[in-house]
Amino acid sequence: MSDNESRPIVVGVDGSPAGQAALRWAVDEARRRNCPVDAVSAWHRDYGMVIGPLPAEVGMELSPERMREGQQAVLDEATRGFDGVRLVLVEGDPRTVLTEASENAELLVVGNRGHSPFVEAILGSVSAHCVHHAACPVVVIRAVETEAEREAPEPLTPGPLL
Repeated sequence: MSDNESRPIVVGVDGSPAGQAALRWAVDEARRRNCPVDAVSAWHRDYGMVIGPLPAEVGMELSPERMREGQQAVLDEATRGFDGVRLVLVEGDPRTVLTEASENAELLVVGNRGHSPFVEAILGSVSAHCVHHAACPVVVIRAVETEAEREAPEPLTPGPLL
């Protein structure tokens, strides 16, 4: 990158509501800073989740080509209507892909998908990983709650566990 080029704002795109909110925020911030936006989406085949023989139809859907095509469709749909955004599709774990992209970025923007603590303990949080390992400042955007989510009653908690 030359001295005349500004570093991009890198935003993780996964098609989720929080990812969309992160993309909108990143595009607005890039306009203020007069810098480019790289919308980065990652795909990878988790071989640890493929256990035993699979029907041919399922195996075809898990082929690298199909998975790449599927993630490309997610990236294309998520960025529709955002002019001037560079689309970057990378094979790899999203945590690794985004932290590596942060090395040449002005800012890294990710959405917080709001998984339950159980899911995040097993899968890990992309946003938390980025906050701890990115080479640039990180902004984590939460998706706007829907009316139904705001009005949902709080879960009851049990009494003391004996």
